[in-house]
Amino acid sequence: MRARPISRDVLIEELAQLISARPGEEWVRVAVDGAPAARPQTLADDLVAPLRSRGRPVLRVSAGDFLRPASLRLEHGRTDPDAFYEDWLDVKGLRREVLEPLEAGGSGRVLRALWDSRVDRAYREPYQELPQGGVVLVDGTLLLGRGLAFDVSVHVWLSAGALERGTPEEERWRLPAYERYEHEVRPQQAADVVVRADHPDRLAVLVLGDRARPGGS
Repeated sequence: MRARPISRDVLIEELAQLISARPGEEWVRVAVDGAPAARPQTLADDLVAPLRSRGRPVLRVSAGDFLRPASLRLEHGRTDPDAFYEDWLDVKGLRREVLEPLEAGGSGRVLRALWDSRVDRAYREPYQELPQGGVVLVDGTLLLGRGLAFDVSVHVWLSAGALERGTPEEERWRLPAYERYEHEVRPQQAADVVVRADHPDRLAVLVLGDRARPGGS
């Protein structure tokens, strides 16, 4: 594995090109995965305009709006790292409401948000129809290795030290879950594109074998 230094602007352009190179008659389901300290939501947001400028309709979804109800999510307490790893994300809901409608022959009707964990009740979001050839950008943490059908996956990686430094004190109980993710899922191998982001102003793309990646090198 080697690291290719890259500026943020070039990274965004290369990712947009990689995604928009998919056949125009197909929907593209993109995961932007990473711990909150890696700010995957910001990277997903930054991809919207370049994709639209390439003629791709875009819908933004956050996996944080697809958490399970508190009665299930917090059954083992509020600070259980194994429950955070295994039980917080409503995998079936994300698959049913976002990913399956964008399969070949799907309806294209997507629900952007399912469950508001702040008040522990369902959102009242209407379904939105994503035109053929559109892109759904899903940001979140611990998204890989769950059998979710993403067409392109980007993992924003932090070293253990950077992850610890960037995680607020009240969320450090989650660190064992991220460590488990590294060992069990190996997101650096599982993702199509891996971005090393220990220093936000000194990004690098990690290149491994023949994985699909920006720049094609």
